[in-house]
Amino acid sequence: MVIKSKKKKSEFSLLEEYKLCWNYIKDSKNFIYFIMAIFVFFILVGFFLPVPETLAEQIFKFIQELIDKTKDLSQIELIKFIFLNNIQSSFVGMLFGVVLGIFPIIGAIFNGYLIGFVAAYSVESGGFLVLLNLVPHGIFELPAIFLSLGLGLRLGMFVFEKNRFKKFSIYFLNSLRVFILIVLPLLIIAALIEGSLIFLQ
Repeated sequence: MVIKSKKKKSEFSLLEEYKLCWNYIKDSKNFIYFIMAIFVFFILVGFFLPVPETLAEQIFKFIQELIDKTKDLSQIELIKFIFLNNIQSSFVGMLFGVVLGIFPIIGAIFNGYLIGFVAAYSVESGGFLVLLNLVPHGIFELPAIFLSLGLGLRLGMFVFEKNRFKKFSIYFLNSLRVFILIVLPLLIIAALIEGSLIFLQ
């Protein structure tokens, strides 16, 4: 009698991995929405509220340092710089969420406020239509940031679970899967678009 060997259940399936990603994102949607709400709120704060002079000076200094670092870069180097910068901030924001989700919240506040400040300054200099120029820069980058910070926030909630270490392992592995399969491609596309647009300006 011939016994047919069963197909291994552990066989890798990219489709299944993406299904797991989307399921985990659905399960984490409240954390992602919370990060988005903080982000949008601080965009409005940065856009509408007067900025203290010392804070404005620090932001302009930060922006000028970025400009100085990238002004002599080729298109490929610029894309690489943007990609590495975004992947670092996204991964750190997600990973350091383990500390009660504090770092993802700080990241949402900082990035939201910075965008609001830059948008207000841009409108003051060139009118509201200039905001349309900012849309291509964020169409892929912002979803990647929201996912990273939202999952980082959820990661930090493992301390409130009964089986803490088991939950941490589940949250971390799922977050890592989403980061590799979804966030990473979004950041690659974002860097290609943003780097090319900045280089061609």
